[in-house]
Amino acid sequence: MIGVNSGSTISLILKNRIIKMQKYWGLIFILLLSFSCKESGKTTVEKQSLEIASIEVLEKPIVKHFGFNLEEFEVQLDTIKNGDSFGKLMMDHKVDYPKIAKITEEYRDTFDVRKIRVGKPYVILKSKDTTATAQVFIYENDPINYTVVDLRDSVKAYKEKKQVKYLEKEVSGVITTNLSESLLEQGIDYMVTHNLANVYAWTIDFSMLQKGDRFKVIYKEKFINDSIYAGSEQIEAAYFEHNGKPIYAFAYENDSLKSIVDYFDDEANNLRRTFLRMPVEFGRLSSRYNLKRRIRYYGNKIRPHKGTDYAAPVGTPIMATADGTVTESTRRGGNGKYVKIRHNGTYSTQYLHMKKQKVKRGEFVRQGDVIGWVGMTGNTSGPHVCYRFWKNGRQVDPLREELPKAEPLAETLQPEYFSYISPLKEQLDCIAYPEIQEEEDIQATDLASLTE
Repeated sequence: MIGVNSGSTISLILKNRIIKMQKYWGLIFILLLSFSCKESGKTTVEKQSLEIASIEVLEKPIVKHFGFNLEEFEVQLDTIKNGDSFGKLMMDHKVDYPKIAKITEEYRDTFDVRKIRVGKPYVILKSKDTTATAQVFIYENDPINYTVVDLRDSVKAYKEKKQVKYLEKEVSGVITTNLSESLLEQGIDYMVTHNLANVYAWTIDFSMLQKGDRFKVIYKEKFINDSIYAGSEQIEAAYFEHNGKPIYAFAYENDSLKSIVDYFDDEANNLRRTFLRMPVEFGRLSSRYNLKRRIRYYGNKIRPHKGTDYAAPVGTPIMATADGTVTESTRRGGNGKYVKIRHNGTYSTQYLHMKKQKVKRGEFVRQGDVIGWVGMTGNTSGPHVCYRFWKNGRQVDPLREELPKAEPLAETLQPEYFSYISPLKEQLDCIAYPEIQEEEDIQATDLASLTE
């Protein structure tokens, strides 16, 4: 990606090239002059022609970016600011209104001008004449994807991608505090933590990880121009050992017509369940479902707690634990702001004490969709989400429910699946864990260094 000072950088490059070319053509002129002062006649002319022809003529390199020769334009780089709009930017750069209207009306599916966002970088390629009219507008949707609005001749808009290189990455770790820290200590992108949590969201309660749990992951990292990091891809294969129980996970397309990719274990069982284990990714289980709970605030009387509390910072996204329709999104008494979802004729869930809801009554939500954010509304002593779970109209403990599994991989696909995962499983098994120095060993080392 070209930086903010790319205009001056390009000018400096061009200036250096011109100086080099001037020196080069000066040398040719001296050579020609020296040849003309020597022998005359046909033979001499032929000799000069041959020698001149033998000099390599260096072509000026073409500086290309986004598919355009930048030397043909005046280049302006900037970011979308508050108050900017596509129309205003184009009018400021002398683009005729009919062209602006054509892009706005005819290319909405390619470039919806209403959706340009503050902070997004853009490039304007302007003509080099005195008018300096915008010829091309390039909007960077993200580090890889960009949209080109070509304003020359017949106006058009189209989407493109930067050339991306994919490098396979292997990561392993041993839990000492939590999953996120185990990966961040190795300088791993946070999205890998997020993706790994999603892979095992149905089978592992990440609020209950134990010291010594361990994992291995295979995924790909993306790079632009071989050097600019552009994020990570979805996890291809993983291994997680929780409480001594090993769980393999392999990404596999089980429906080629719908391009649906699920994660299956080494026996072709689907890791997905109909419900997520918890509504926040890395919340801490702070209070369980308890019908005999006593609360000091109420005189130590029994006040049943029919929810499961997950403590998390204010603003943490709350996810729908299963597909369903929002039946309530309101605020009421001690519940504060909350959302209730009906999943089918058997199950419903409720999410209390939100800072703010993201969904409205009647909306259909998918499993994993963000429906609100952790807050402290209603009766609560700290930021958390109280997760309530109904089965056949009665509130039950979701952690004690045997939630139904998704369908395993079809038997007809299993032979191909086992063939596909065989080398991946072997690769996972060969990944070594990082050495973790125990706290006692660290203290002993420190003591030894003090006595030396």
